[in-house]
Amino acid sequence: MPKVTVDGLEIDVPQGATVLQACELAGKEIPRFCYHERLSIAGNCRMCLVEVAPGPPKPQASCALPAAEGQVIKTDSPMVKKAREGVMEFLLINHPLDCPICDQGGECDLQDQSVAYGRGATRYDENKRAVTEKYMGPIVKTVMTRCIQCTRCVRFAEEVAGVEDIGAIYRGENMQITSYLERAVASELSGNVVDLCPVGALTSKPYAFEARPWELTKTLGIDMMDAVGTNVRIDSRGRQVLRVLPRVNDDVNEEWASDKTRHHVDGLIRRRLDRPYVRKDGALVEASWAKAFEAIKAANAGSSVAAIAGDMADCETMFAAKALVNALGGSLLEGRQTGLDYDVTSLSAVNFNTTIAEAENADVILLVGTNLRWEAPLINTRVRKAVWKKGAKVFGIGPEVDLTYKIEWLGNDASLVAKLPKAALDALKGVARPMLIFGGGALSVPGVHGAALALAKSVNAVKDGWNGFNVVHFSAARMGALMLGYAQPGGIKDIIAAKPKLAFFLGADEVDFSAFADTVKVYVGHHGDKGAHAADVILPAAAWTEKDFTTVNTEGRVQRSEKAVFAPGDAREDWSIFRALADALGVSVGFDSFAECRAAMIAAVPALGVEGLADYGWSEPKLPAKPEAREIPSPIKDFYLTNAICRASPTMQRCSDELIHGAEYAEAAE
Repeated sequence: MPKVTVDGLEIDVPQGATVLQACELAGKEIPRFCYHERLSIAGNCRMCLVEVAPGPPKPQASCALPAAEGQVIKTDSPMVKKAREGVMEFLLINHPLDCPICDQGGECDLQDQSVAYGRGATRYDENKRAVTEKYMGPIVKTVMTRCIQCTRCVRFAEEVAGVEDIGAIYRGENMQITSYLERAVASELSGNVVDLCPVGALTSKPYAFEARPWELTKTLGIDMMDAVGTNVRIDSRGRQVLRVLPRVNDDVNEEWASDKTRHHVDGLIRRRLDRPYVRKDGALVEASWAKAFEAIKAANAGSSVAAIAGDMADCETMFAAKALVNALGGSLLEGRQTGLDYDVTSLSAVNFNTTIAEAENADVILLVGTNLRWEAPLINTRVRKAVWKKGAKVFGIGPEVDLTYKIEWLGNDASLVAKLPKAALDALKGVARPMLIFGGGALSVPGVHGAALALAKSVNAVKDGWNGFNVVHFSAARMGALMLGYAQPGGIKDIIAAKPKLAFFLGADEVDFSAFADTVKVYVGHHGDKGAHAADVILPAAAWTEKDFTTVNTEGRVQRSEKAVFAPGDAREDWSIFRALADALGVSVGFDSFAECRAAMIAAVPALGVEGLADYGWSEPKLPAKPEAREIPSPIKDFYLTNAICRASPTMQRCSDELIHGAEYAEAAE
């Protein structure tokens, strides 16, 4: 490890570190615009200048200079101070004075660094350059006159998102950052360029002119749009969530978030269920909570009762519903609302065992029946990193899709899992870290699960220090539901066959409700979507931003989310609905508060009480290993409209229209 001296402090730095990283290890703050820890080094903003000896007697860009033995680095010398003032002065020559109307105001790197490192006055009195606005789609708003050409957005699009839709044209003073042919950026991760932009050139179009950062209440949460479990910060004002931003968690989402995670929030205030409803004479009419409970009691269901969890159900909600069903004498519980019925006797056999962070270290990868780019965008970025940085080879079975990296497609025949072509089989056997990823489409074909486990054994994918067998779920509720017992041997078909007199649908909108024609259907949810239209009784509940909850992501990571705002109208938190309903039905669920509900849940499933990866152990259920010779279906039809909140969101509707269905939108001049 090289020894360097930073402002008189001698430190050891890792081999290959840059001077900027060495300065940060020494506790010195180095200003920068183009440098970012997760992107390649560009070295084009020159704000990170420091003085280094031995070397030429001039300031040097610390982000692009390797740290070497014996270097003496000065970060606060008069030369460095004057150089940074000069760089800042040049950056501000053409930058407009938009701060009062710029959405970046209050959280702008350029503002902060001009105060800390600038001159305080300008000597430039010529006309400023202006740049026409660029169209980048429904997510990103552009004011390119503010752009300082740091190229962070260009590098993110190419290196992380894997789409070459953003680039630079022209040279010198005429250089401009633009999208390809000024069309919408075709990426489900495009919103991340807003966070990366150090000025106000790229801002959030749905959030434009909504609020200033100091007006917002910031709450730590876990996203429920997919099963990745993205760590987010919920920014709210009053009773409304205005935006969702990612938090740094290197084990899960690094510091990225999908566009659906960021921008579904305008759906949280639309099509809301804010009071109970009861169906009378074929129509839903408003009712009090007492009347709604009476209608449920009138079903006289006895023990013929079931609960079906939707994709965004949290663990406390599912536990409370289970407690009520059990108290009534029932046992019918299911979380796979679309009809999947794979074996769940071993949770390790339906878990993402490699873990999300370790996926980028795989050597050879086999994808079966999964569109990772839509099912789990931030797992797809890890696989892309394995390909891009480590040269991993990827094979695919299923519908061919563009996952932003090179894949050798073997065909769309489920039987290929049991008889993999020799080239792919040899590639998997010949490496230390083979990784198999099976999606919802693969698990929907009988025999694939057993063949997958047999394949993992034959290529030695599970060994000491490496477990390469992975199932990627799309539903945020899935692993928590399985841990709580929401799984019938035959899936939801078992519940349909049992013909329950009463069924609770916990935000479940994708169920085939025609199969429950003779059942009193109670929808406990927050949006007037498919489930509410089919319901006999609607009990308005809280959305994910409106309650504390526990959730488990696709790798079995237990995480907690906090309440950001209150539910609208008469809507209540789900656990309290089941607690009150228990009284109305004359049974006890064993808890009277949220804390007691969570404690009872943890007592029943201790793993849910410890944040972090749950230890499922590794065990292989004995399953039939002869998949049917048929095509594997695609599990997701439209990335932007996968749940009730997204379908209520104007932003998600427009993303679907434009990016999935090819609709064109004319932008008005500003």
